Amino acid sequence: MARTVRCVVLKREAEGLERPPHPGALGQRIFENVSKEGWKQWLQRLATIINENKLSTADPGSIKVIEQHMLGFLFGEGDMGKLPAGFQPAGGKK
Repeated sequence: MARTVRCVVLKREAEGLERPPHPGALGQRIFENVSKEGWKQWLQRLATIINENKLSTADPGSIKVIEQHMLGFLFGEGDMGKLPAGFQPAGGKK
């Protein structure tokens, strides 16, 4: 039987992650409060954030920025996590 969580992204019960997707206390918090579907939504947003802000997952400074966006997107904490100002998806109208 799949583990379920009250997902903070979807605002409903949904299938939980199989293991913490990030190290440390933040990873545990995500594991306990974010569903597989919610995490998938974050990964889609993460790709946009990395590309638009030219971040590198190999750079410790970029990781800190990514974590701030993660907290904003998943938990509504801070000012980050939204799409970058003026962002237009590929093929979007300007």
